[in-house]
Amino acid sequence: MFLNGSSDIVHLRQSPDFRLSVNTLLRNGILPTNGDLQAQTEALASQVGPIALNSYLLFMNLLTTFPFCFSYSSPNIAKKFHAGHLRSTIIGNFIANLKESLGNNVIRVNYLGDWGMQFGLLGAGFQLFGCQEKLKKNPLQHLFDVYVQVNKEAENNEVIGQAAREFFRRLEQQEHQALLLWKQFREITVEEYQQVYKRLGVHFDIYSGESFHQQQAQEVVQQLQRRGLLKTTEKGTGVVDLSSAGDMSSYSTVLRSDGTSLYITRDLAAALDRKERYNFDEMIYVTDKSQGIHFQQLFQILLAMGHSWAERCQHVPFGLVQGMKTRLGEVVFLEDVLDEARARMLRNMSQSKTTKEMVYPEDTAEKVGISALIVQDFKGPLGSDYKFDWDRILQAQGDTGVFLQYTHARLCSLIHRYGDGEEGAFDPSLLLDQRSISILQHLLRYDEVLYQSVQDLQPKHLVNFLMTLRLRLFSGVCTVLANGMKILGITPVEKM
Repeated sequence: MFLNGSSDIVHLRQSPDFRLSVNTLLRNGILPTNGDLQAQTEALASQVGPIALNSYLLFMNLLTTFPFCFSYSSPNIAKKFHAGHLRSTIIGNFIANLKESLGNNVIRVNYLGDWGMQFGLLGAGFQLFGCQEKLKKNPLQHLFDVYVQVNKEAENNEVIGQAAREFFRRLEQQEHQALLLWKQFREITVEEYQQVYKRLGVHFDIYSGESFHQQQAQEVVQQLQRRGLLKTTEKGTGVVDLSSAGDMSSYSTVLRSDGTSLYITRDLAAALDRKERYNFDEMIYVTDKSQGIHFQQLFQILLAMGHSWAERCQHVPFGLVQGMKTRLGEVVFLEDVLDEARARMLRNMSQSKTTKEMVYPEDTAEKVGISALIVQDFKGPLGSDYKFDWDRILQAQGDTGVFLQYTHARLCSLIHRYGDGEEGAFDPSLLLDQRSISILQHLLRYDEVLYQSVQDLQPKHLVNFLMTLRLRLFSGVCTVLANGMKILGITPVEKM
């Protein structure tokens, strides 16, 4: 994903989450009328507290725009969307949304794994076991079946291995028939992935991939050679020495012995291309933590090539999800997880006495089920592994995505029934009790939390803020409601 930032700040806050009328504050004597900004700020701080003031100042600091460049999701083509790519997709989407909310113009690019020796194997396999009719009926499932079959055959048959290498050689040399088949696989995959992304509420402006940089990868090799960075091993592979002592104790392989490029070579080419196209200030990659060494080497090579902007490249790693299963057993595809979440949520809704009648219950179940998956993923540090548990994730109480959605839906229902109170001006002088001030202070921390999130790119800060906001709202409303009822002579009940 690429974030190319400079958006117009005027459009940043068309619908602010919390608004204070300055005229109201002046009219009620909460702010002085002498126009002294310092005095007004101090007066505001005395009313709503230092937390709110800090939030205001932090928000002012956030009103800047910089170009950013991100890479996330990045599944391999010719395969169904694996559940393992869920974290990269939703984390990358969170970072993109966060940057957008802070005024950056985001260009979302999905860098697909669409090149490499595995496509030589798939191409050779399709010629042996493929069927165009089955490809039309269930494209990615058929390609998956072919890939599994050809891998099994290749274990005991060297002829298939040779056929795979030959097919990939034809691809690298742009041979027409080989490219035609590869393009068919790619187009089918992107079309299928778009359906999954639509369900997740994720979109991309551009679908890029390794194939876009295969020619540029050779140019990168030439640049490394000119700078004296490329060395040839006894096996004939091309490597870059990354050791501080220059003794090859640490190196990265960038070229096979047959002269074909590797994943890191194409990543180098992609990074250089992105810098030229978007002139980013910062570039962020979102992948699992097992790729940490790869990105460390990538950034080191870019620096060795003289690109100081590589210091502003960052890898956001995440841990693994353990035990993600459906009733059918081990999950392979993300669609299975989304279908399962929707089905379980739909069943829970139908069994709940508080569920309202709705026109499209399946659509609501889908959205709430996906919310549950996202909140479960975002509650802890991204780098940590966590154990997947359907029952815990879909609980209607506690710090879950289900209850967060319920809170929002309940508030929407109340607003729909009684109005949102926008007709009258907001007078903060009426909110003098400690609980009201506490809720106001928490609301005003929203921008501060966004600032905190953008510093370490961790969604847990925002999740915790929303969970606490929900509790404070309910607690505050409950207290005021009970006090008012008692004044009326009504004894509040806690259960009914």
